[in-house]
Amino acid sequence: MENKFEQVVAEQREERNSLPETEWCNRTEEAKLDLDSPLAQIVIGVRRSGKSTLCHKALNDRNINYAYVNFDDERLYNLKSDELNDVLQALYSVYGDFKYLFLDEIQNVDGWHLFVNRLLRQGIRLLITGSNAKLLSSELSTFLTGRYVEIELFPFSFSEMLNYKKIKGKAKTTKEIAFRRQAYFDYLKQGGFPEIFQISEGQKRDYLRTLFQSIIYKDILRRFNVKYIKSLTDISHVLLNNISREISYTRIANTLNIRSVHTVQNYVSYLEQAYLFLSVPRFSYKSIARTGNRKVYAVDAAFLSFLPEITGSNEGYLLENIVFLELCRRRSKDHFDIYYYNNKYEIDFVLAKNGNIRELIQVSLTLNNEKTRKREISALVKATEDLKCDSLKIITQEERDTVVMNDKTIEIVSVIDWLCDEKE
Repeated sequence: MENKFEQVVAEQREERNSLPETEWCNRTEEAKLDLDSPLAQIVIGVRRSGKSTLCHKALNDRNINYAYVNFDDERLYNLKSDELNDVLQALYSVYGDFKYLFLDEIQNVDGWHLFVNRLLRQGIRLLITGSNAKLLSSELSTFLTGRYVEIELFPFSFSEMLNYKKIKGKAKTTKEIAFRRQAYFDYLKQGGFPEIFQISEGQKRDYLRTLFQSIIYKDILRRFNVKYIKSLTDISHVLLNNISREISYTRIANTLNIRSVHTVQNYVSYLEQAYLFLSVPRFSYKSIARTGNRKVYAVDAAFLSFLPEITGSNEGYLLENIVFLELCRRRSKDHFDIYYYNNKYEIDFVLAKNGNIRELIQVSLTLNNEKTRKREISALVKATEDLKCDSLKIITQEERDTVVMNDKTIEIVSVIDWLCDEKE
């Protein structure tokens, strides 16, 4: 009996074999993949962030013979869990015997975890990608307890973008400093989606609009059976226009004439699960206070620069968004928690680990204005008393300084230096 999936697997193998290795970039997260581990290596992140390329590169660098199937293929749409064994049979037919298997966007198949568990029991080394954070994580913790390692991948960091463009991060000469500075302003506008660097300026807006819509429709509507599609889209636009600011679910509901605040909360949650947006809770020593309003950020700065739904971008908000994303990357290495603080004054980022606050960070485009400078410094000094932390930092676009106020030392750093400092 002919296996109906053999053609799909065979054609995907041709696509895999034709991948342009010259365009691959080293990613920090690649070092986290343990290809010799019996545990499933699961890479999650927003669509088009480079998850598949990361896995292909890691396998090819080791010269590993591996089988591959991408479930984000219209021919595999609505695949049933009881058909996964037919897919496996097609993989053996096309690839022969294999020890390594790369399952791309497996979360599209309901009941995929049972299939994965069976493969793990058979000793197959698995690499898996997914574009839905909390849904995938909940299924992992429920069905693959102790049998997986989760690796979170974002679009290119600034350092990775410099590496891709062959620009020195540790700039020393006037020329190197100028190139790095210009690269930062490019990054501020176009963000870090890997494919954005391979297309013309005129194509970028359409690419990002299509990507945004694809995430809405493929990673949210398909998964959650959203009833009010326009409301979901409208909420996404409200969030885009309130990046780096505290959002109120009640205010969003009133603005959009949505009757249920609970619906707004659910839809915001779906947007976060698809990695379009990320949010930060307000810091409080009382856990109940951390469940209220949150500050929201986009998964990449490009969405703020290119989408027509944005009524006007603020460079200061863009700067804070970039700092937040970099903190998320560093959090995966050092396992700290990220909060903001608001108590008559605001601290943009409060970093805590094991119940102890380790650093307070303000983000300001410039401190040239004396009123702004005083506000940012005073907030940090006040926060040392409330939060019992003396590690204080202000990240600006280009300024560098050290300030002492009330015996508290505040380090002022340029975002370019900070983004390139791998010791952070």
